[in-house]
Amino acid sequence: MSPYALSSRLATLATAALFSGTPVMAQSTSVSTEYLMTLYLLKDAPLGVDASLAISPDPAGGWVRGKVRGTVLAPSADWVRIVPGDGMRLRLDARVTIETDEHEIIFVTYNGRMYCDKEAADRFRKREVLRADECYLISAPTFQTKSEKYSWLNDVQAIGKMVEYQPGKDGHLTYDIFAVK
Repeated sequence: MSPYALSSRLATLATAALFSGTPVMAQSTSVSTEYLMTLYLLKDAPLGVDASLAISPDPAGGWVRGKVRGTVLAPSADWVRIVPGDGMRLRLDARVTIETDEHEIIFVTYNGRMYCDKEAADRFRKREVLRADECYLISAPTFQTKSEKYSWLNDVQAIGKMVEYQPGKDGHLTYDIFAVK
């Protein structure tokens, strides 16, 4: 493009922005959420792979309530990457298998982040219960199913927020999960 054509095009865009009152490139949107379900995962003791990776199994027996109702089946687990830094910083990679009350199978996968300050991290290591206001734990679930009744989940991007987490054997993790609109 010639220098004259480029400057002419820029002048046209600037004029359009001036008369519209809105910069040409500055558009905005918003995000809202809608409650989908609460997911309660039983937790077994983590399996240490090395200093930066642990696998946290979710044995069968957890549950889901809300627009989906059912139980958690094996195999389900979190692959947890330990991120260097103060407190406790984790990167989550999880897979959860749900059998609905109608015997439909829904596969859930999510990535996410967990951060606890030093005090909460020490409590976590002592296997004490932590709540949402004590640690940041956010996930981004997606769903896959062949179920006609639940096929709408195949198109949902969700966000999950920890309600409560008790680590270790006989522990649990509870998430509220919301559809992003």
